[in-house]
Amino acid sequence: MLPPTSPDHSLDDLKQVIERHWGYRTFRPLQEPAMRAVLQGRDSVVVLPTGGGKSLCYQAPAVLRGELTVVVSPLIALMKDQVDGLQACGVPAIQLDSSQSAGERSSYEMDVRQGTIRLLFVSPERLVNTDFYQLLKRVGVRTFAIDEAHCISHWGHDFRPEYRQLNRIKELFPAASVHAYTATATEQVRRDIAAQLALKDPEVLVGNFDRPNLTYRVLPRHDRTKQVLEVLERHRDDPGIIYCSFQRDVEDLTAILQQHGYNARRYHAGLSSEERRTAQNAFADEECNLIVATIAFGMGIDRSNIRFVMHTAMPKSLEHYQQETGRAGRDGDEAECILLHSGADLMTWKSILEKNAQEASVDPSFLPTVMKHLEDIDRFCRGVVCRHRALVEHFGQAFETENCGHCDLCLGDTAELADARVMAQKILSCVARVKERFGIGYVISVLRGEDDEKVRKFGHDNLTTFGILKDQRTVDLRDWIYQLISQKVLQQNAVSLSNGKTVPILGLNPASWEVMRGQREVRLLQLVRRKKGEKAEKTRAEAASWEGVDRGLFEELRGLRRRLAQERQLEPYMVFGDHTLRELARVRPSSPERMRLVYGVGEVKLREFGQAFLETIREHSDARGLSLDNAPAPLKVEEPRKTPARPNPQRTLAFEQFRQGAAIEDVMHQTGRARSTVMDFLGEYVREERPKSIAPWVPDAVYQRIAMAARQVGSERLKPIYLQLGEQVSYDEIRLVLAHLTAGTGAAAPTDGAG
Repeated sequence: MLPPTSPDHSLDDLKQVIERHWGYRTFRPLQEPAMRAVLQGRDSVVVLPTGGGKSLCYQAPAVLRGELTVVVSPLIALMKDQVDGLQACGVPAIQLDSSQSAGERSSYEMDVRQGTIRLLFVSPERLVNTDFYQLLKRVGVRTFAIDEAHCISHWGHDFRPEYRQLNRIKELFPAASVHAYTATATEQVRRDIAAQLALKDPEVLVGNFDRPNLTYRVLPRHDRTKQVLEVLERHRDDPGIIYCSFQRDVEDLTAILQQHGYNARRYHAGLSSEERRTAQNAFADEECNLIVATIAFGMGIDRSNIRFVMHTAMPKSLEHYQQETGRAGRDGDEAECILLHSGADLMTWKSILEKNAQEASVDPSFLPTVMKHLEDIDRFCRGVVCRHRALVEHFGQAFETENCGHCDLCLGDTAELADARVMAQKILSCVARVKERFGIGYVISVLRGEDDEKVRKFGHDNLTTFGILKDQRTVDLRDWIYQLISQKVLQQNAVSLSNGKTVPILGLNPASWEVMRGQREVRLLQLVRRKKGEKAEKTRAEAASWEGVDRGLFEELRGLRRRLAQERQLEPYMVFGDHTLRELARVRPSSPERMRLVYGVGEVKLREFGQAFLETIREHSDARGLSLDNAPAPLKVEEPRKTPARPNPQRTLAFEQFRQGAAIEDVMHQTGRARSTVMDFLGEYVREERPKSIAPWVPDAVYQRIAMAARQVGSERLKPIYLQLGEQVSYDEIRLVLAHLTAGTGAAAPTDGAG
């Protein structure tokens, strides 16, 4: 049993808990204020991207406080992953669910009564629809965490009615704090979450929606099988998910991939629960690396090393897309997200949703909202704006970079068509000349001048537009027509035939004539055709993440991880993530002390697995005459976006105080913000305004010691500096001095006495 800790928790206490159990030595953006909200008992809404460390925001405070935190989670599989991962880190955690026997649940409830559990995972139904809450009242639960909180909101992309009942938490536990966590929530959804949970003056923390380690490629779909195989070829042996919209597509594509020799598993709601569980377990346990699935697959998967996510058709919303692609690269290393789309996808989804509304499968009042979601993602697919920028701005944030270097547009995979207006005028003119009576395929036949009996029958082989685009490919013309429809300068009208069938016919509108008269611009995208054998440019993330890594050793360590996981009935990532394995294969530590400095190696995992990994590293290195204890990779410091989405008056006031040399405690008093927040402001002030001295906050003698230690052990990581200084200097001071040294004005401080 972990003893309860003091109510006065310092930042160093929190860091020590995180380092001891999880092996992390720095906070990711917004983790610290999110944890502070939990420790201070203040309600919160926390929106962090997938892989941004949401779970740690409620897990670490629970361990530090030595009290029970109740976590509401929507899926049994999701609960199990979190519980297994926590137990592997030495944290007492359990779940209560319908799959357990009465005896198991009784035993777990006894553990709760005895105070030995720090994190208890339950479903929303168990929490509010049974008398289980009576037990929680008796043990005095003070903290509730709501995972996947977007499920609460009618305006979200994954609304679940049972989540609406969670508004009873505040009725049943009026003194408790409630914390909502999600990866995808617009401002409207965030407001709805806070209202539905009856949160009191919540701390609302919204992380940067950008995922710079992800490369987005949004490409026209012209040959699904060929395009899928091209992706698999460049991701050979990499873990990946391929999403299809419909069950029949999953079945067809899985069969094709298996015929090509891929160990692909299928997953969709039409399979039995045992078939789905077998496929999911095989993927999680790294018995197979490839899943072909509908969106029914994913929420219960916590595999951190997924290197690609591919959509073979357009999803229903940008929120769905953000969440599904967010399953890639959760370890922070590079990953690729490929979306194949066609204008037909939009028409298909609209037809399905309208039918569902008619059959009452979807509340008709929500139809305008879901239709807007469709139009938003269709514009995203057709757009010529950097994909990272488009996603970030959709969620209401600013994007600073002109060229992200991580999407099809910025990498040159797709490009804007020159003379797009001329191309559009030719297509629209052809629609006009066939009297707006035919569909896409027929118009393309006329434009390409095809020898078609139907075209000759109507005399359209004599039109001036016949063969005007004979040099263009059918797939390109089809895609451009759909792009024009998306830009509302061309439309599809449903026409009923005498046999009762309905067919889509191309038609013009006032915007069409504006384009033809040269009064309106259009933009069209096309794929850049590469020469045979020419590969797409590597992204910066892909190049950096493997720099200095011993690939052979990495594969040996991955095999060792799989064996250890099987012995302990864990999922492999619960032993060590791929990011940690890469760092081990780069540094090749020779001792437990050296291994302890590697990202992701905590005390519990070092004790459990360290010896086996060190032996493998030593044997591999000895056999090849390789050096040990190499320099680590430069630490990737994740900074919040440069410009906040909205002005922050407390930050502005803090900067004014810092310019006058105000003490940290005084700034805390003036701004009404916690020390951790003020330290964040101070770090930003030093980096942005580059003051000549930081003596008001770090004494000169301490500055000199930190600078000297950084020279001796390197400035890439904080922990070696902390140890070099005999654990006598705080992390806050180290972080502040390094910010000053790297801001461009403090480089001479160690020798000339500035500081």
